[in-house]
Amino acid sequence: MKELDGRVAVITGGASGIGFATAKQFAKEGINLVLADIEEEPLEGAVASLSNDGATVIGVQSDVANLTDVESVRDAALARFGAVHIVFNNAGVGGGSVINTPPAVWDWVMGVNVDGVVNGISVFMPLLLEQNEGHVINTGSLAGLGGVPGMGPYCASKFAVVGLSESLFYELEMRHSDVHCSVLCPAFVKTRIHESERNIPTELASWSDQPETKAIGDFARQAVLSGIEPSVVAEQVTRALTNENFWILPHQSLALATTKRRMEWMDGGDPPRLGL
Repeated sequence: MKELDGRVAVITGGASGIGFATAKQFAKEGINLVLADIEEEPLEGAVASLSNDGATVIGVQSDVANLTDVESVRDAALARFGAVHIVFNNAGVGGGSVINTPPAVWDWVMGVNVDGVVNGISVFMPLLLEQNEGHVINTGSLAGLGGVPGMGPYCASKFAVVGLSESLFYELEMRHSDVHCSVLCPAFVKTRIHESERNIPTELASWSDQPETKAIGDFARQAVLSGIEPSVVAEQVTRALTNENFWILPHQSLALATTKRRMEWMDGGDPPRLGL
């Protein structure tokens, strides 16, 4: 997508972090914005901030794990702008360990991180294919390229996002389509992913108070605070749009090293030592 001015982008998880930073970057390119987020007040604040800076933007409160909510985002986008060209399936939450995380928490993480992407593709892909123009960006993670202790549900969900994104790439290629896709796989970025429990369903709130959950959260907080700024990621996302790149790797050397160590392990070498 060489020309971005006047295009319409839907960004889930758009009220904060990578989503909001990308919205600001897109606005600089003249892209019209549809922000979707589950948090009403932050969403209103994000829309107001962007509007004050001159962006053309609307906000739609939605839970990406709910197909009906995602359909409402599509309907709002079409009602306001008449088209959608860019879909950034970015909303995500963290999770706990493989061993002690209850199934209901797994369902929550998978619902947001995987079903949210599937819903976004299912709802918007028919529009993009019909107009034979567009770009889908799915937020994976470095945790979707290699497992990490204490992050089992999150890693599983991001592996799924990487896998479905690769499948989508080949399916679009087989169609000779002018619709493209990318997968974003950063390492640590200064977002609020370590505070995911703020949006956890009420019936799962007690899990957030478990000592192990808090310990993992403390580790994640320290790692996230040492990460790169979301604006750096947003610039790379925008570049991937214009260059039609599949892989978006803000920590490219780390992503390649992770993949190399995994290949060596598969070839009979020792397991990677993560240095956590």
